[in-house]
Amino acid sequence: MNDGNAMGQVIQIDEARIRDHLGEMVRGTVEETLNAMLEAEADQLCGAGRYERSPARQDTRAGSYERTLQTKAGDVNLKVPKLRRQTFETAIIERYRRRESSVEEALIEMYLAGISVRRVEDITEALWGTRVSPSTVSNLNKKIYTKIEAWRNRRIEGEHPYLYLDGIVMKRSWAGEVRNVSLLVASAVNAEGFREILGICEGAKEDKSGWSSFLRHLVDRGLKGVQLVISDACRGLVESVADYLPEARYQRCMVHFYRNVFSHVPSTRVREVSHMLKAIHAQESRAAADEKARTVIADLRASRMAKAADLVEQAVHETLAYYAFPDIHWRKIRTNNPLERIMKEIRRRTRVVGAFPDGQSCLNLAAARLRHIAGTAWSTKCYMNMRPLYQPQLSETGAVA
Repeated sequence: MNDGNAMGQVIQIDEARIRDHLGEMVRGTVEETLNAMLEAEADQLCGAGRYERSPARQDTRAGSYERTLQTKAGDVNLKVPKLRRQTFETAIIERYRRRESSVEEALIEMYLAGISVRRVEDITEALWGTRVSPSTVSNLNKKIYTKIEAWRNRRIEGEHPYLYLDGIVMKRSWAGEVRNVSLLVASAVNAEGFREILGICEGAKEDKSGWSSFLRHLVDRGLKGVQLVISDACRGLVESVADYLPEARYQRCMVHFYRNVFSHVPSTRVREVSHMLKAIHAQESRAAADEKARTVIADLRASRMAKAADLVEQAVHETLAYYAFPDIHWRKIRTNNPLERIMKEIRRRTRVVGAFPDGQSCLNLAAARLRHIAGTAWSTKCYMNMRPLYQPQLSETGAVA
């Protein structure tokens, strides 16, 4: 039995050595192949091989520098050529940069989502074959925070006629207690018809001081050309808009307004009242919508829904500002739905955290998600045709109005 156990141990040790040897062979082969590819790319850029005399030569070598590349076979050492006249750019390094960027984004999101540093190390080892140290996580956090701050404070270029504003309430720890903190977010449609995420800031609460500070932040960064602000009836928002964007009209989100009215309606009558309210916003002109609103108010009073009638009478005009703009835009500017979808994505990505340790970490995680969304096809597809908004309107006589 002892001889059998000894033989089993010998075989096990030999297998381990074989695996290590094969691993070294694979790494060596990968390293040799990649370096050969780099040399071939350098030859192609130079128009001739190393030390080759040729009239087609366009550049010469200037040495090389070493770079470690993480692969499934392990870390390999690359000798990246340097050229005298042009920058050596290779698809291998570009893929590495994209991978490096994705790893950084994943690390910061894992860390800010409440995953422990030890767990981050385990996850990175399982996914990428490399264990990330706590100091690396800390350094990446600082690096990503810097990028996020730069993105949050970047210059706003061009005009943005349609501005969407919304806020989301998060929880943060404060002196041993859990308190609410508001994140204020702005997105917009620019003069070319593309969507942009303009900014995000932390506010103690969604009051006038919070919105004023946020709008001042946007205006100081270059926000201009706003013609319509679309938002829910946030406290203090309308006054802040008047202070910092005096030329802009205010459009109260139609969907949020309906919900406010429904809170004063019996559950058995919500469907009926919903049809009544939708009829107001289905009219072909502002005058027709105002007339329909008066009819709805009278019908609500006749049905003994006085509070709902009062609310419609007091605030329905705030939901009709979109009629002053091109009709092909109405569906997209009468509600805050475009920004609401983004806010739901922020909520989904931050739900696992619970209470953030501080407001900055809460802001950073939400901003990181917004920055990611801004870099996707969301912002590269034309959202509106803006020509009807900017082209001169002709009067009935054919003259420019």
